[in-house]
Amino acid sequence: MTRDEVLEEFRGAGALLEGHFILSSGLRSPVFLQKARVFSEPARTERLCKALAEKVRAELDIEPTVIVSPAVGGIVPGYETARHMGLKALYVERQDGEFTLRRGFELSSDDKVLVIEDIVTTGLSSRECIEAINATGATVIAEGCLVDRSGGEADVGVPLISLAQYKVPAYEADKLPPELAAIPAIKPGSRGLA
Repeated sequence: MTRDEVLEEFRGAGALLEGHFILSSGLRSPVFLQKARVFSEPARTERLCKALAEKVRAELDIEPTVIVSPAVGGIVPGYETARHMGLKALYVERQDGEFTLRRGFELSSDDKVLVIEDIVTTGLSSRECIEAINATGATVIAEGCLVDRSGGEADVGVPLISLAQYKVPAYEADKLPPELAAIPAIKPGSRGLA
């Protein structure tokens, strides 16, 4: 699946939004990828995650034993990618502000973990997720995501395999261009919800 095909899936779901958005990272952007709209359509989600599973398999030398995703945004693509790879899908969620495995989920030191995310911008959630996994003794071998908004610049600490790179401008709140500053900001993301 090409970058344009991935973005067309987002457009087709009405998920490629323009305006003034506060991203989960705290940065501001004129473009927001509202993946929840994509994930509300099972056939569209299946196409994207099947393509991500194929790309990850083609690029990894080590076969993962389990997929772990950060809640909330990573749960659906993590599950769907795991389904196409025949793996178990777990997720970390915030407890007292820190990502942790809950709900009886466990990893062992033998596990080779593939982290699956929805969208990566700065890699903060990814690094926090990976840190929580490393604390269990398991090994994170790579991360896969549907869209890398950093255009390959985000460092998540492990190889990052994206279905599409889509470099979108992002600004500090006090360094907005005038045209963006003139638009009221909205925060559509999920950081802080789980």
